[in-house]
Amino acid sequence: MIRPSLLLRRILIIDAVFSAVSALSLAGGASLLAPLLNLPEALLRESGLFLVVYAALVGWLGTRAALSAGAVWAVIAVNAVWVLASVALLFSPAVSPNWLGEGAIVLQAIAVGVIAELQYIGLRRSAAAIRA
Repeated sequence: MIRPSLLLRRILIIDAVFSAVSALSLAGGASLLAPLLNLPEALLRESGLFLVVYAALVGWLGTRAALSAGAVWAVIAVNAVWVLASVALLFSPAVSPNWLGEGAIVLQAIAVGVIAELQYIGLRRSAAAIRA
């Protein structure tokens, strides 16, 4: 168990909020977003439903006084996989997003990648705080 640094706690909460907003947008607005982005409605809705659960778990984690380093590593790994899957989606023949869809995929992948990096930095600061 580690005592989370202020950075780690804040970036976990930011991740949860960002994911919750995305979840509501994707799950609730899939039928509106699909033609706008030229992406399959089912892909958007299912991504949103995944994010509902993810946001709840990360939000809960961000409010704990002590964290398992393994849990934080799992969050970082999920974010890294999300970024890789987003990039792979751009090269997949299964979808043909328009320029707005491509832009949305790229922007959210960058945002998730930045969040994962900040979580890693926050985890390192937390680990250092325990050893000191």
